[in-house]
Amino acid sequence: MMAANVLVYLLLQTRLFVDEVPVESAYMWGLIPAVFNGTAWRPEELAVVPDWATLFTYAFVHFDLWHLVGNMLFLWVFADNVEDALGHVRYFIFYLLCAAAAGYVFVLSAPLSEGPLIGASGAVGGNIGAYLLLHPRAKVWVLVFIPLHLRAAWVLSAWIIFQFVVAFWGGQGDEQIAWWAHIGGVLAGAVLVVFMRQRGVPLFAPDPYEAHVARRRLMQDPPPPPQEGVLPEREKDGTKGPWQ
Repeated sequence: MMAANVLVYLLLQTRLFVDEVPVESAYMWGLIPAVFNGTAWRPEELAVVPDWATLFTYAFVHFDLWHLVGNMLFLWVFADNVEDALGHVRYFIFYLLCAAAAGYVFVLSAPLSEGPLIGASGAVGGNIGAYLLLHPRAKVWVLVFIPLHLRAAWVLSAWIIFQFVVAFWGGQGDEQIAWWAHIGGVLAGAVLVVFMRQRGVPLFAPDPYEAHVARRRLMQDPPPPPQEGVLPEREKDGTKGPWQ
């Protein structure tokens, strides 16, 4: 999925094989709520895909290089563990469903908007929601003035709470960030992972590093084997032991 996003960026945003500017690419492939709802129309030369298809295509188009890098960084950190839990095919479906759910929530939040929604942020939000349910006790590195090694539950919960706070109270004037798309992706990912994870994959798994350290310690210092023929001592007060 990272390769697909990078390839689309190279093809559409850098004019390697096409001759449109990035703004036209956004209107060609982006999700425009008013167009999706039928209250506005794209120019004929920009209507290259059906309106319903933009629920998916918008997630592969980015505004600029930094927009792409930021989303790909989140995918690189969290998506591989989610894919391990779902399997390759189901993860591909999961990614597209999270993108579509995020896009549709954005449409509901701004049904008359004629600005295009682009970027993989909604699908990234789906991966964050799924990772939070799968590995809340895993630790991730976070740069907050200094590098900190914190549990994913704290980091990702803070990120999710921030999306809700800004969406409800502070994000109405910022049209550059689709906060509701982030929220829609998170909710979709959290719900989908419960049903799409492979059999035997638990939710709220322990930190894999801590589990690895515990196994190593057990291998280095195993408990003594039980001695044959030795029974537990009876209670000193004369009561019967559980083995009698």
